[in-house]
Amino acid sequence: MTSRLAILGCSGGIGRGLKTTSFLWDGDVLIDAGTGVCDLELEAMQRIDDIVLTHSHLDHVLGVALIADAVGARRSSPIRVHARIETLEALRRHLFADALWPDFTQLPSPERPFLTFHTLAPDGRLAFSGGRVLEAMPAAHLVPAIGVHLRSTSGSLVFTGDTGPNPAFWQQAARTQGLRHVITETSFPDSARALALSSKHYCPSLLAEDLRHFEDLDTCLYISHLKPGSADRVMTELRERLAPRRVIDLSTVPELEF
Repeated sequence: MTSRLAILGCSGGIGRGLKTTSFLWDGDVLIDAGTGVCDLELEAMQRIDDIVLTHSHLDHVLGVALIADAVGARRSSPIRVHARIETLEALRRHLFADALWPDFTQLPSPERPFLTFHTLAPDGRLAFSGGRVLEAMPAAHLVPAIGVHLRSTSGSLVFTGDTGPNPAFWQQAARTQGLRHVITETSFPDSARALALSSKHYCPSLLAEDLRHFEDLDTCLYISHLKPGSADRVMTELRERLAPRRVIDLSTVPELEF
């Protein structure tokens, strides 16, 4: 059975027409919860049963708080939030701690909360309806993070999440059977290579170095997390460095099938 990943947002920042990272898998599983979720109709939000977070940074988690507030009372069961234990602890301590937002893991009551938290190991897996499986993959970011491998009964997709140099991810991706799509980030142009390294993001030269571990596969690369104001420059540099590999700005693609 073919799966669909709707690209709700994939920008590295906000601005007119720019939404931060959020992908909706077959309507009921959200991969990250950036500002891209804000365009969903209430009925679509209500159908989300599971949210998987790659890491704790605000541009990837803000929507968890807003979705809980918007549709928690409309659902008969809590929304399950899956992430590394460090990510869940950051949410508990900083976001769902009343000062910034109510604790919807305890509200409206501890017995019937709007959200429940579930630990996903760095190499863990989750099974969803229809034979779908999510497996965590290595990431290398400023905070504990994961990439993800999404597998349907007809193919696979991998997503690096936010990461800097990360050979382990690409070595694992190269062994993935039925790989249809690869989503990776590139936040900065090569002129900001030092910033990319210090913030643990990619620039084109860093991504090119890691892709030596992925040379044998002709899979197209979809680029996410482009920083506002430098997106065109980054895409030009990527196409020059990675030719003849196909490189596509993910923001131009409404959904991916696999």
